[in-house]
Amino acid sequence: MRIAVIADTHDRLPADLVERLRGADQIWHLGDVCAPEALVELELLGVPLRVVRGNCDAHPWPLTLDVKIEGHRAHLVHIPPRRSPPGAELVLHGHTHVPRDEADPLGVRWLNPGCITRPNRGAPAAFAWLALDRGRPPLWTPERL
Repeated sequence: MRIAVIADTHDRLPADLVERLRGADQIWHLGDVCAPEALVELELLGVPLRVVRGNCDAHPWPLTLDVKIEGHRAHLVHIPPRRSPPGAELVLHGHTHVPRDEADPLGVRWLNPGCITRPNRGAPAAFAWLALDRGRPPLWTPERL
């Protein structure tokens, strides 16, 4: 399963992003969409699009989503929680605008694809690919825009 993970689009998508996401089995948006119509082009790709609400979103998307795919358990949220939710293997979040890939002392992996439109702290604009296959460790591959 190949999942495109994006966050913090803030009303717009870069011109080449939709084409770069073609071939994804799913797209996960980790919040701060701001304008739901900004997702129309992603919806036209015809793959499942999962969205969580960010602190800049007025649309009633869920605040969190718990997803189980290929035996892996992921928790999707915009603002990273203080602790990993029970049962989560992966915590995917946005909000900080800074890419992240680190494991906590409990072995939970914390992932942030970075920001699409307003990178922060010297980080480049970015998104990431998450490959989830049964019996294999998750593979996280960041991509600069």
